Amino acid sequence: MTDVREALMVGRASDGRLVRRPLSPHLQIYRWPLSMATSILHRVSGVALAVGTLLLVWWLAAAAASDDAYATVSWFLRSWLGVICLLGWIAALWYHFLNGIRHLVWDAGFGFAKPQIDSSTYFVLGATAALTLLTWIALFTQL
Repeated sequence: MTDVREALMVGRASDGRLVRRPLSPHLQIYRWPLSMATSILHRVSGVALAVGTLLLVWWLAAAAASDDAYATVSWFLRSWLGVICLLGWIAALWYHFLNGIRHLVWDAGFGFAKPQIDSSTYFVLGATAALTLLTWIALFTQL
């Protein structure tokens, strides 16, 4: 054996003879299923909601504190970084909400067939994009 990988591929069958085992798939070979990516995105959106809630608390505390504190928060929220944070927060809110409803349907025992999982995934992603866009249109037409 000239290589560590060669040593890792050697194993024994149940009768004791030596066999070559395949290596586990790695990121260049393995393709994530969409359901796994959306599961990870659900967790990420939960973290984004927590961070966005801290931003909301900062805004409310500044509004209660003083005009200068509110002006600072208002300046940040109107900056390019603040707008990106607000857009991400709204998208995370819609995604987490819609995917949570999908999980409630699954908890009731429905929608576990592969075509239903795929269609509900595409629905959640599309509805998140559409509702985020509609929310931003509604917000900017009010300004």
